[in-house]
Amino acid sequence: MLTRQIFTPEHYVFYLKQGGYHDFNAVQEYLYNALPLFFHFESAVSGKTAVKYTTDSAIGDVMNDPVFDGYGRLIFPVNTSYYGGSTLGDLSLTWYNYIDPDKTVEIVNYMSEHAAAGDTIFYNIYTDAEKAADPAKRDTGLFFFKGKPGAKFAVVNAGGGFAYVGAMHDSFPHALELSKTGYNAFALIYRPGSQTACEDLARAIAFIHEHAKELEVDASDYSLWGGSAGGRMAAWLGSYGTESFGEARYPRPAAVIVNYTGLSEVTGKEPPTYSAVGTSDGIASYRTMQSRINAIKANGTDAMIEIFSGLPHGFGLGTGTVAEGWIENAVAFWERNMK
Repeated sequence: MLTRQIFTPEHYVFYLKQGGYHDFNAVQEYLYNALPLFFHFESAVSGKTAVKYTTDSAIGDVMNDPVFDGYGRLIFPVNTSYYGGSTLGDLSLTWYNYIDPDKTVEIVNYMSEHAAAGDTIFYNIYTDAEKAADPAKRDTGLFFFKGKPGAKFAVVNAGGGFAYVGAMHDSFPHALELSKTGYNAFALIYRPGSQTACEDLARAIAFIHEHAKELEVDASDYSLWGGSAGGRMAAWLGSYGTESFGEARYPRPAAVIVNYTGLSEVTGKEPPTYSAVGTSDGIASYRTMQSRINAIKANGTDAMIEIFSGLPHGFGLGTGTVAEGWIENAVAFWERNMK
């Protein structure tokens, strides 16, 4: 029950919206919009209820939330040995640093609210028959962070040593931020192993191109993003194309964003490449990455790298570190390579 102790002055602030005025309708609108803060939100469209998660919410509660129709288990690593913690606030992921609990909560609530509203936030990339033939494909799919209808798209691939997918830190935050700028962003959940991971990314690219109208995305000048193992996936699909991983030939990306991965090979077929890495990364050498960027540039292809002093591996968005803001630079790099 709501009481006078809840509705005390320190618990709410009333702002006059631009063009508005203080009347009963404005107060009524304000109170209506405040209701989700006190109650679970049930959509009249989907009939589903969005839970308001906090840093104290159990990870298991998110995974088992019926609003996600069974795909909630893919929000966190399928192989549970690669993450620690029992709540959203104490989540840890192998090989990753600077996990932001507030961002984790924001992502989970974004997903819950959109799913409850009837929005499709998850797409299967394989058919039921394909999953039956290869059960590992059941642990794949695309989480969709929708931007403006008709805007270009990005596919973001988290790392995890090709053993698991660290999406909550290494792809979901990036996809959410890209959607805030208006771009349509997809975060791929893929199978372990470098070959199968690239096959899943190739399928994802094919799926998005084939369903571009339904998804309301512009399939031209798309970008591929990835950190650590996910960075290798983005680089390999950019250089070798979907046709090298079991799919038909689709256009190459306008740019690839390849963060903290020690890939050294340069084929001469690289798309424009942006990279970011820290000098204290014990997994991906910043010198190796610098050399690769120099080689790509020597071939006449646009490329740039940002090297951040003292940062270790897997910094994600780098919130609160010297790397914070790199994603804006990466977006600008992508945009300058659009045709």
